[in-house]
Amino acid sequence: MVLFVAVPLALPLFLFSGFIHHVYFDRSGLPDIERFIRFELPTTGKIYDAQGKVLIELAREYRRVVSYDEVPVIVRQAVLAAEDKNFFSHSGVEYRALPRVVQKTVVRSLGAWRNGGDLRLLLPQGGSTLTQQLVRGYFLQDRTSVETGDYLFRPSLIPRLLSTGLGPRATNKLLRKLEEVRLALWLEEEMQRRYGSKEQAKRQIFARSVSFHYLGNGRYGFAAASEYYFGKPLSSYTPEDAGQAALLAGIAKSPGTYAPSGGEPPRRRRNQILALMARNGCIPKSLAARCQAEPVRVAVYSPVKTYAPAAIENVFDELKQHGVDRFGIEDLIQGRISVSSTLDERVQIIVNEALENGLVRYEKRHPGAKGSIQGSVVVLRNANAAILAEAGGRRLFKDRVARYSDYNRVTDSLRQPGSAWKPLVYLAAFRLGLDLATTVPDEPIEVSMGDDQDVKWISNYDNQFKGPIPIRQALAESRNTVAVWITREIGLENVLQIARELGIRTPLQPYITTALGASEVRLLELAGAYRAMASGVLAEPHVIDHVTDASGAVLYEAPPAGRRIRFPELNLIQEGLRGVVRLPDGTAHSLDGGNFPIPVMGKTGTTNEFRDALFVGSTYGMQGITVAVRIGFDDNRTLGEKETGGRAALPIFREIMLRVYKDKLVGPVPSFPRGMEERIDGYLATQTLQEVEGDTPPPQTLTAASPPSQ
Repeated sequence: MVLFVAVPLALPLFLFSGFIHHVYFDRSGLPDIERFIRFELPTTGKIYDAQGKVLIELAREYRRVVSYDEVPVIVRQAVLAAEDKNFFSHSGVEYRALPRVVQKTVVRSLGAWRNGGDLRLLLPQGGSTLTQQLVRGYFLQDRTSVETGDYLFRPSLIPRLLSTGLGPRATNKLLRKLEEVRLALWLEEEMQRRYGSKEQAKRQIFARSVSFHYLGNGRYGFAAASEYYFGKPLSSYTPEDAGQAALLAGIAKSPGTYAPSGGEPPRRRRNQILALMARNGCIPKSLAARCQAEPVRVAVYSPVKTYAPAAIENVFDELKQHGVDRFGIEDLIQGRISVSSTLDERVQIIVNEALENGLVRYEKRHPGAKGSIQGSVVVLRNANAAILAEAGGRRLFKDRVARYSDYNRVTDSLRQPGSAWKPLVYLAAFRLGLDLATTVPDEPIEVSMGDDQDVKWISNYDNQFKGPIPIRQALAESRNTVAVWITREIGLENVLQIARELGIRTPLQPYITTALGASEVRLLELAGAYRAMASGVLAEPHVIDHVTDASGAVLYEAPPAGRRIRFPELNLIQEGLRGVVRLPDGTAHSLDGGNFPIPVMGKTGTTNEFRDALFVGSTYGMQGITVAVRIGFDDNRTLGEKETGGRAALPIFREIMLRVYKDKLVGPVPSFPRGMEERIDGYLATQTLQEVEGDTPPPQTLTAASPPSQ
């Protein structure tokens, strides 16, 4: 009889003593404390602009890791009031909470049984210290993720014995709770040994706790949550912010329920914590009452993650190119590296607004195109080809804000440059001995379209021919026939060679019509070529200035600008492109006047059937900038009659230049060399004299007998 009584009593006693030994004395199978000491969690990767301002934050977990001293006192008090008021006195486990936990367990278990369920052990939420909560989230995620299943986490003897009476779920939770207690006690002991005192150990654990926990909406830790919900840094909190501190402290219990919003649960939870803070003597009762009466206010969340989505995509491409096996996009997203870009957010905002203004003007002329017209802009620094701003499309397209994963029309779109290509033809001609005074024929010219195909007659935009004219005038007025004649005379290969030297990497068609911009190129390539002509320096356009690791060590730095362009023909193309603006019949003459006081050089571009309108231009020399603009539809349909580069794209260029230099964002406006301006003055004076004396021959108008196609 005694044996039958002793066996049932011995089994619980055996299990109990085993649990006591495991929790308080067994220190086998412990996790890696070194990883916890380093606390190398995924954080937020940042891309900065050239002024050190954050352009975008990227993360799988948006987190800010903070130290104890970086947590304001009012926030500490709110956390302790909400979660663990005796945190600094206990050893990792709050034994005084045990009776409350037992009572809740009995009430829940019996309540479920009375409602028709099985008599099972139902452990309640709550009762855990900050240390236990941190241990559960940091070390025991593998257990918590499966403990609600119908299978035992570890189907060894003791769990199976317990499961016969408690069921698998309750057994999993009970054993996880015991392991949580064991690790909490061990962690406090180990941290105290590492940091020399209980006070310092507690501070370290507290800092890790407020940096670790999920607080809703993809935010981890109090610092990231404060910035998201209230638009303010955690370090700015004062006692007057007790209400917001209480809101933050209340989230961890259930982010889905208590994340700040206009609902009742967050307000009720906040007020409970404020009452606890007042009861603990942390804040006056009057302050608690005032904060309790306030509505829950949250910052307005902006759907705009960055003003430069296209440039961010460009950053990703360069990370792949330069990181190789050392770093990559995942390192950025995990917060292991930071990227300092060449972008200037101030310039980027101007570019975005100018592009939108230009597209709105176009939509007013063509109401049927509203919402479907697109454009792209890139701004380069002349000295080193650093990208200052890059708009791969309009900010709002098809009722959606642009994202960095969207199509980038600066780097990805292959489109014909039209007449914006012609300066490369003239530069090749200058290299072979022609100059701005060389007389060239502006007259009908035909080109072969290939074997067994008809010839194509080349016309000018105005359907007129001016006969023999100087190259200076032909370039300024964008005479198509002259560009084709020159290419035929010097050989297309010389034009293609110049293009490659200036950074055009896209394969070009070996046809004579390439002289008129019939070969497709990327806008960034075209901008790079104009930048080289304006500065006299070869360099690859780039958006990453340097990359650093978490310690600040430089992992990559953009190379300096390449070699200078030594050939004398560079001055000729600069003067020729300046003439496009200064000559009265130049296609960009609207930029020469009192309402535009910035001296620039550049060229318009309009493709066949008005499908694309471009303008690319620069201020002079190494201290200048280059701006390239393209307007067109993604489906390549026509923009409409007379929608030229001078009408659709040039005004956007004009607005960007005016605002950037007015705000002094890129230094003072550089001047063109005096000799260059004086030579243009001399040419204009000669032309005026010839007109007065009647020496200028009238242009020839096309006739139906020889109709060239556009």
